[in-house]
Amino acid sequence: MANLWRLWKILFVFTRYRLDSLVPVEQLPLSLRILLWLAPWRLNPVPSKLGRGERLRLALEALGPIFIKFGQILSTRPDLVPADIVKELKRLQDDVPPFPNDQAMALIEEQLGRRIAELFAEFSPQPLASASIAQVHAARLFNSDGSAGKEVVVKVVRPGIEHTIERDLQLLETMARLLVKYSADGRRLKPMEIVEDYRHTIYGELNLSIEASNATQLKRNFKDSELLYMPDVYWEYTRTKVMVSERIYGIPVADVDALHAQNTNMKLLAERGVEIFFTQVFRDSFFHADMHPGNIFVSREHPQTPQYIAIDCGIVGSLTEEDQTYLAMNMLAFFNQDYHQVAQLHIDSGWVPATTKVNEFSAAIRAVLEPIFEKPLAEISFGQVLIQLFSTARRFNMEVQPQLVLLQKTLLNIEGLGRQLYPQLDLWSTAKPFLERWMRDRFGPKAAFRELKRQLPGWIEKAPQIPGLVHGALSRLNHLDETQASLHAEIRALREELHQQKQQKRQQTMGTLTIGSGLFVWWQSFALGVPEFTGVGIVAAGILLLLLRA
Repeated sequence: MANLWRLWKILFVFTRYRLDSLVPVEQLPLSLRILLWLAPWRLNPVPSKLGRGERLRLALEALGPIFIKFGQILSTRPDLVPADIVKELKRLQDDVPPFPNDQAMALIEEQLGRRIAELFAEFSPQPLASASIAQVHAARLFNSDGSAGKEVVVKVVRPGIEHTIERDLQLLETMARLLVKYSADGRRLKPMEIVEDYRHTIYGELNLSIEASNATQLKRNFKDSELLYMPDVYWEYTRTKVMVSERIYGIPVADVDALHAQNTNMKLLAERGVEIFFTQVFRDSFFHADMHPGNIFVSREHPQTPQYIAIDCGIVGSLTEEDQTYLAMNMLAFFNQDYHQVAQLHIDSGWVPATTKVNEFSAAIRAVLEPIFEKPLAEISFGQVLIQLFSTARRFNMEVQPQLVLLQKTLLNIEGLGRQLYPQLDLWSTAKPFLERWMRDRFGPKAAFRELKRQLPGWIEKAPQIPGLVHGALSRLNHLDETQASLHAEIRALREELHQQKQQKRQQTMGTLTIGSGLFVWWQSFALGVPEFTGVGIVAAGILLLLLRA
């Protein structure tokens, strides 16, 4: 019933803001066009005072955090979404309506066990920013002498947000089950696994202790780095629904005018964003997976060698070594336009069935991607390449890889952000040298030497045991040979015995049939008045045969 009510609300919001007017009706099948033309909500006029972008933003805000996050992703793709819609959706990044201040302060006091005045030397009830999951307030900590000290931000989870999220997740699960049940293509997309992965992700984002640990790990990974700075976390003020961290004063990365005003090197800034992403994915296998513009700032220091500042680490991703390797090799094959290698890697990694014919798959990939590579590299969208590739692989029963969903979303965010900062960004030439270095480090001589150094202490420790282990292994091998010979002999004896039993059974069967035949003939002889010795003789012959063969 709760799912039906939520579905009804979604339809109500859809019709209230006339989002059907955003659908390109002319591209739909005729049956769907007729259904939309006959829909009763078409009797409601499209709100003339609201633009289409504003209507979409208001609808997503009304539907809650899951839909707001979808809008945040769209806001980073000006290459896919019209400019007027992108402009409105950007407001979802840090301009979601806040919840009441008294609720925020009550939750802080409940989580930290003290009153606001005892916790902070200063506290601003008016939030600095409000997002889909939480909002933040400015504050100052106490110094040891009781004076106002370091500036911090206090992040507070929206009260009751778990109920809204769970309801939306249940609705998504219902839709996923319907896809699995009624659509073979839907089963290929693994909707249940994707929803479950999203459930894990978003509930992790609701736990601010997890976010604090993610931020601490990222800070450790980029310690003293010129590329990325992570604010300090104050663990003594951090709980599951409250987190206190260092306040930063960077320029929002979406404020391109302010970045130009301080003479920022925009080309280097865009390239460093790509480098940060690939470093997180391949060097650390631990990447910030919610890098929309509302979470990214640029330091005001050293604008010619700009440094990023990241916040909101509630969503992070990681890859196995196998996925890292296959992904890097796939990307390098893309850059080299080696379509056969791309196809073979998809098969080797299990992303498409092992029975897929490499030549047919590579030919299909070449037909789709070759026209794209005719463009200048700076005009090629890696996101579009991925979409084209997945559309092609779909014909070859490619299954969605849930562990790569976050990575794909993050890569699209990074590319959209980079092109917003520097439209001529050549992601290909920026990423290729990094991947080539990573592959050399992973599989080159230095990597082999590092692995040797890592394993050597264990080998030295086990060296004294090796002679005894070898002797024991040889003894067990010799014993195994003797056991196998004995086992073969027993198997031969059993086969012979089984053969004899089969022979006896066959002979007994023949004797039984002979007796039966004799009895039948004897009965016929008796009935027809024929001398009885015929039947009796056959019966006797059968009995004699049984006795001789027993």
